[in-house]
Amino acid sequence: MIEIYCGDGKGKTTAAIGLAIRAAGAGMRVHIIQFLKGGHTSELSILENIPNITVMRCDKEYGFTFNMDDTEKERLTACHNDLLHKASDLIWNKQTDLLILDEYFCAYGLHLFDREFANRIVFTCPDTVELVLTGRNPEPQFLEKADYVSEIHSVKHPYENGISARAGIEY
Repeated sequence: MIEIYCGDGKGKTTAAIGLAIRAAGAGMRVHIIQFLKGGHTSELSILENIPNITVMRCDKEYGFTFNMDDTEKERLTACHNDLLHKASDLIWNKQTDLLILDEYFCAYGLHLFDREFANRIVFTCPDTVELVLTGRNPEPQFLEKADYVSEIHSVKHPYENGISARAGIEY
């Protein structure tokens, strides 16, 4: 099945990682591919020690896209395309049971990977793989294709009061 965690609220990645832990606990092979994330986040410290969970992401933190120059965007796009090819290989070589494409919709919306190839992955993924997509503003075709859609809506967030992200809570 295809699951979507979307919306403007905190917790989309957190929900996907909770599912990853549950699936790994059931003996499933879990792969988490993170787009737009390359720096350290606290969950990486524990996920690398859980059997059956593999996390893949770019090898450097590029920062916010609105601060990137064209060369940085090209490098990030190349990294994302490489990650998509790894996702495709995992699916078609039957090496994963649960595949999480974290921040998929942001990367998709900003054209930071080959959208046609990304669409083929989502729309032809066999039912032997549970596919999870996260991020803000999924396009209607993804919502229609999904079996589960959970929208996380922000009512209040400390960032609005100038409070920065905190280790262990937001990253």
